[in-house]
Amino acid sequence: MQVIGTIKEIWRYPVKSMAGERMQRASVGARGIHGDRGWAIRDEKAGEIRNARKLPGLLHCKAVYVREPSESDVPPAQITTPAGATFRSDAAEANAKLSELLGRPVSIWPRRPDSEREFLRRAAPDNPDMMAEMREIFGRLESEPLPDFSTLPAQILEFTAPFGTFFDAFPFLVITTASLNTLARHNPSADFDTRRFRPNILIETGAEIEGLAEAQWSGRTIRVGAARIKLEIPCVRCVIPTLDQPGGVKKDPSVLRTIVREAGQNLGAYASIAASGTIALGDEVTLE
Repeated sequence: MQVIGTIKEIWRYPVKSMAGERMQRASVGARGIHGDRGWAIRDEKAGEIRNARKLPGLLHCKAVYVREPSESDVPPAQITTPAGATFRSDAAEANAKLSELLGRPVSIWPRRPDSEREFLRRAAPDNPDMMAEMREIFGRLESEPLPDFSTLPAQILEFTAPFGTFFDAFPFLVITTASLNTLARHNPSADFDTRRFRPNILIETGAEIEGLAEAQWSGRTIRVGAARIKLEIPCVRCVIPTLDQPGGVKKDPSVLRTIVREAGQNLGAYASIAASGTIALGDEVTLE
């Protein structure tokens, strides 16, 4: 086994596309960090679960759990709006408040049982021109290729998430400082802030590791404490990293231009959990 670095940041996102919780330590199970993407927003006009690609206002809301989740328990989240108003995700007024904030009828839902598959079915695209729709969602210019979706689980083409979850494709996302530093060298005027990319962990890699490290490790497993995390495929990037967020993350399309041009459209590694365990800041990360 090779030591590749240490855990620099740990993130959990109680409500899909809202600002995350930065954690000191976290319990990791088959569905990633306990409580990650435990809640999500359904666009009632479109008839599907949606994220900040279509509802960018979500990025300006913050959500924290009212108590610590477990693998089987997703508690309510306390939501704070950009104006400072707070309410719980299970409050009677939550749907109305979120609809007013986002400017369209929406509802908020906790993670559903695996059997409720129709709840996750994709709706018809907003734009009947599918190519134009995909370019909007993924932020691609006419001169840029669309991503290769063939590596994604086939289910994701028909449903918005794996059954029983609100993840885009896999339950965990890993990014390394090596990759962020590589992109920053290609575009030094841009801010490659971790928050743009919404990982679960940021690995501070050793000085000997260079380039787009996690992309090179696809198919391999990393060990963090007792947890073992299998890096499945590179994470294809959409428009979200270009959007502004609270805390000084400014809108910057050049971030995505750099990823498309210099990183094959991907940044970070989607992962699955090979063995459960607890992870903490500073933990050593080894590559098996």
